[in-house]
Amino acid sequence: MQYTLKKSLGQHFLKDEAICRNIVAALQEDPFTQLLEVGPGGGALTKYLLQLDGVDFKAVELDEEKVTYLQHTYPAIKGKIIHRSILDMNAPFEGLFTLVGNFPYNISSQILFKVLDWKQQVPVMVGMFQKEVAQRVVSQPGNKVYGILSVLVQAFYDVEYLFDVAPASFDPPPKVVSGVIRLKRKDNPVTVKSERAFFTLVKAAFNQRRKMLRNPLKGFFEESILQDELFTKRAEQLTIEQFARLTFQMK
Repeated sequence: MQYTLKKSLGQHFLKDEAICRNIVAALQEDPFTQLLEVGPGGGALTKYLLQLDGVDFKAVELDEEKVTYLQHTYPAIKGKIIHRSILDMNAPFEGLFTLVGNFPYNISSQILFKVLDWKQQVPVMVGMFQKEVAQRVVSQPGNKVYGILSVLVQAFYDVEYLFDVAPASFDPPPKVVSGVIRLKRKDNPVTVKSERAFFTLVKAAFNQRRKMLRNPLKGFFEESILQDELFTKRAEQLTIEQFARLTFQMK
């Protein structure tokens, strides 16, 4: 049974067995009993995940043709596939679950925001992204790719860049290098006035990342607070802790 690739869904299927094994090995460094795979596609990773002992496994796949293909090729997956988009589903398990996937490039940032929505339930995520997105997630203040994703993810998770994945590891080969990263939930995430205030502040600050913070943030603070020297910096110069502290001074 064959399947077709759908460019509209950002599909690039992993075919490199060594990379699949490396991802599974990284996953197994932390214990888990429930696992969600996002975008199993042709099942390169899935066939290893189905073999994990003592793990309640589910996969979410939007593409109907791939659902049919997976059920035909890996009979053990029957009853474990959620046929919809991860972006509009509820958490698939009660309690804690680990998340893994070769994420569709066109929604990879949105998947990270979904992980943040589910952070009380997701202690670990191992995922493959376009390398530039992976680098953005792990980058530090002062780096030109440090941005909204870096701050919001790192506020709640410790992040680690694991390894590059070359285009030749996929069918069809993408035009870019990919990167695998791991997120591990922090025991002590930053303290913020509210998550909503924190998200709003960070997004507003990076919306005009070239400008001094005084400009994009003037609507959020009293004039007296805006006189602080901190507001002469640009968003990419602030640490996550500095953003968190600022939430307590917002109007």
